Amino acid sequence: MHKLLIALCALVLTSVTAPFALAQSCRLGTPGQSVEVAIADTGRPMLMHRPALSDEARTPLPLVVLLHGSGSTGKAMLAESGLARTADAHGFIVAAPDAGIPAGKGFVWNIPGVPTITGKVPGPKDADDVAYLRNVISDLVAKGCVDPTRVYVTGMSGGGRMTSWLGCVLADRIAAIAPVVGLRAGNPWKKDPARPDPASCTPSKPMPVIAFAGDKDTVNPITGGGAGYWHYSMHAAEQRWAQLNHCTHPPTTRWVSATTYEERYTGCRDDSDVVGRIMIGKGHGWDADNDAMWAFLSRYRRAS
Repeated sequence: MHKLLIALCALVLTSVTAPFALAQSCRLGTPGQSVEVAIADTGRPMLMHRPALSDEARTPLPLVVLLHGSGSTGKAMLAESGLARTADAHGFIVAAPDAGIPAGKGFVWNIPGVPTITGKVPGPKDADDVAYLRNVISDLVAKGCVDPTRVYVTGMSGGGRMTSWLGCVLADRIAAIAPVVGLRAGNPWKKDPARPDPASCTPSKPMPVIAFAGDKDTVNPITGGGAGYWHYSMHAAEQRWAQLNHCTHPPTTRWVSATTYEERYTGCRDDSDVVGRIMIGKGHGWDADNDAMWAFLSRYRRAS
C-alpha cells in the first residue's frame, strides 16, 4: 500500500513539475524586453521580444514571426509595427529576424523564382530564408519558449510577400498568416501574370489568412500591376487562398469602421477563413490593426 502511494505521488509530482521544467529552459531575454538571440548554428542572430508577463512567461507561449520589408531590418520592423506592445498586451513572443540577402542598408527575402526589389532573382548561392525561418521556429520550440501549435507569421511589403510564401511552403509548422501590404498566393503566372500560378503554391494543409492593405498603395497596388514580383491583384490572391482552403460560402463584404472594409471567405476546411482588410486612403506602410490581427491569428492552432 505504501509503495503504491509513493508511486502515485511521484506520478503527480512528475506531471506538475515537467511543464515547469520545460518552461524554465527558455532563457532567452527578460520579459518585457527585446534582445538579440542566436539561432542554433545558423550564424544569423535575431531580435526577439518576450511579453511583459509574470506567471505566464514561465510557459511556452505563442510565437509571431515578424518579417521586415525589402531593404529594411528586423529591428526597424519591430519599431514600426508596434507589435511589441501588442505582444505585451496579449501574451505572445515576437521574433523579428533579418532576411538573408543584403540590399542597401538592409536585407531582402529569398522568394524562389521571384525578383527582389533589386530586380535580381535569387540564385542557389543566396541564403535559404525558408530553411532559416524553419530553424528559427524549431530552435525556439526546442528551448521551451514557444508552443509549437501556435506559430504565426506576419510581415510588411516584401516581408508580407515572404509571409505569403511561408504559408505556401511551411504549412506543417505555421498555424496562420497575416501579410501586410503584401498578400500573394504563389508567383505570378508566366502565361497570365494577372493570375497566381497555381503550381507555385500548394500548401500541405489549409492556411488561415488575414491580410491588410491600403487602397492608395502605389508600390504593391491592391488592383495589381506594379513590379515583376507583384502583377496580380490582392483580390486574385484572396480568391486563390479561398480555393486552396476549400472555402464553400460566397464571399462577403462589410465595413468594420468608417475607413476600413473587410472581404471574407468562410465555410473553409478546418475553419480556415480568408480575410482581406482594406483601409481607405492608406498607402504603403504598416496598414494593420494589430489587435484585429491577433484576434484572428489566435483562433488557430496547428494540429500536432
